[in-house]
Amino acid sequence: MNVYSIALILMIICSTCMMMFVSNANAVGVEVRDKEGRLVYSQEGGTKNNPYEFGVWAFPVIIINLILLLLGALFYKKWLPNIVKKIIDFVLHFEVSKKIAFVIVAGLIAIYVISNVSRIWNSEEVSWGDYQTALQEAKNFSYLSLTSYLGFRFLLLSISLNFLGNIRIIPFIVSISLVVLTYYFTTELSKKRFAGIISVVILLQSNLFLKYSVSSTEDNDWTLFYVLSLYLIYKKWFLSPLSYALSLISKPLVAIFLPMTFFLIYMSSLSKKEKIRIALLYTVTILIPVSIELKNYGESVSDPNAILIGFSSLENFLRFDGLILIFLFPLIIGLFLASKRGMLHADSLMILIAGVLWSAPLLAGFTEITNQPYRFVPLVVFFAIGVSILFSNNVNRSLVTTKNYRRILAFIFAIATVVVSMTSVIFPARIT
Repeated sequence: MNVYSIALILMIICSTCMMMFVSNANAVGVEVRDKEGRLVYSQEGGTKNNPYEFGVWAFPVIIINLILLLLGALFYKKWLPNIVKKIIDFVLHFEVSKKIAFVIVAGLIAIYVISNVSRIWNSEEVSWGDYQTALQEAKNFSYLSLTSYLGFRFLLLSISLNFLGNIRIIPFIVSISLVVLTYYFTTELSKKRFAGIISVVILLQSNLFLKYSVSSTEDNDWTLFYVLSLYLIYKKWFLSPLSYALSLISKPLVAIFLPMTFFLIYMSSLSKKEKIRIALLYTVTILIPVSIELKNYGESVSDPNAILIGFSSLENFLRFDGLILIFLFPLIIGLFLASKRGMLHADSLMILIAGVLWSAPLLAGFTEITNQPYRFVPLVVFFAIGVSILFSNNVNRSLVTTKNYRRILAFIFAIATVVVSMTSVIFPARIT
């Protein structure tokens, strides 16, 4: 049995389980959202609603995914015309020089900056509910507040407001830095500059990223420092916990991502001693303090139905990011096949993508914190890097013939998470 047969069987099994999982969900009768996508009011409808009514993105997702599955099968069986195979091979092995890569990336960033810099002075976020809170915290910030909730984030906003004269300048610089970091992180994982360029293009075309890239209310500093902590695992591993800590005190949500960090450490190319050292460093400086803080926080809320509702976040928050909705499922399949060919870090990207998707259900099911669209910006980053990894030159041929159960478990976890999340895209009425 070939890989595509296995993938197809798993897809069918996951889809069946998904339908069983959501079979008792109620359809939404009335739903009111503000312009940021936040749920203001909803009333559950009866059985008159068609629970299998297709969503807006249903047909593009289904049709394009079937076409990609067919093309993949033809490519695997070597039934594609020679000219098509040559084009695919050329793209997969194409590379650019450092100078050309620098010019292209600099040009893309310049276009992004020119197109969005005016939003620093004329931003729609003034009408957002949390804007006044962020503004007052920035105005009244004291350095004694650094250890408080969101302390580091308010420090950056205070510098932007009080020293640079505009509260959105630092958030804009942070977003530019995130674009640059995405390029270097992709290049580090793939050992290919062309892959880094692809990741920048995918990130800059994202509606979700662009919407919050000049926002002081829902900024990207926590995403920047979390992605930086992952990048530092490969460059300066002893600095990784520090970057993670800065991300954590900018957005406590990052605590949910800690298992993803440990998985990345485990799958990294660090030596065994270095892995043990960085794991111990994370345990002492991050895991133990966070565990104590959560214990002192008190009893958590637990609502299994809310966990299910959390999976609808993909459809709600990325409804204008069709590229991600259409290609998320094929990407997981592609990363699995890339891992089977010995491509390094494909497993890690599957876990990072699935981990972000799980953050919304976990927040909804175990906390009273509302889910917000900007919390999926890391998903956009990891999707961009994941697509770029498919063009990677970082291959270990010895892994091809090795039975890797980590790869299989990572794939099952990721594909099941994506399939359940895609339910809200195909059949929005199945999940409240």
